[in-house]
Amino acid sequence: MLSRQLSSVLSRTLAIAAAIVGSVAASHAATPTTSSGTFQVGATILVACNVTGSTLTFGGSIDPLQTPGPVDASTALNVTCTKTTPYSVALSAGANAGNASAFGSRVMKSGNNNLPYQLYLDAGRTQVWGDGNSSGVYSGTGTGSQQQLTVYGRLPSLNGIVPGNYADTVTLTITY
Repeated sequence: MLSRQLSSVLSRTLAIAAAIVGSVAASHAATPTTSSGTFQVGATILVACNVTGSTLTFGGSIDPLQTPGPVDASTALNVTCTKTTPYSVALSAGANAGNASAFGSRVMKSGNNNLPYQLYLDAGRTQVWGDGNSSGVYSGTGTGSQQQLTVYGRLPSLNGIVPGNYADTVTLTITY
């Protein structure tokens, strides 16, 4: 009888132990373990500028007997720089200038004939627009959008100019 009782107690003990082990295993499987970490996200935004210009034309055909000078004209430069980027725009003396740093002697040519002209920063045509060494440059700050700058031109006099189609090429340089 004692052996039977002992066997019955042992059986119940084993059943209870199995239930506890099953319950612990079930609770462990129902609660997942988590862990966390971090990673970096980055980007490098470059400083950039673009500038384009359009032809400066002094009114098409000019009759020097009717309009001896001065003759004024203007054109636009379009500058786009990244937001907050400081920049400056310089203009060369032109392809026909005898001395590249002599901004007082910009000339258009038609064959061997010269037509003096000048480019200015201001509508009053008092500040020559040059390369920054000999004369002024335009300085600004980028907005991220296109900004329009005006180049003011002047033919000082047409007295004694030989008829022809005159041209010059000016290089514009943006520094940022």
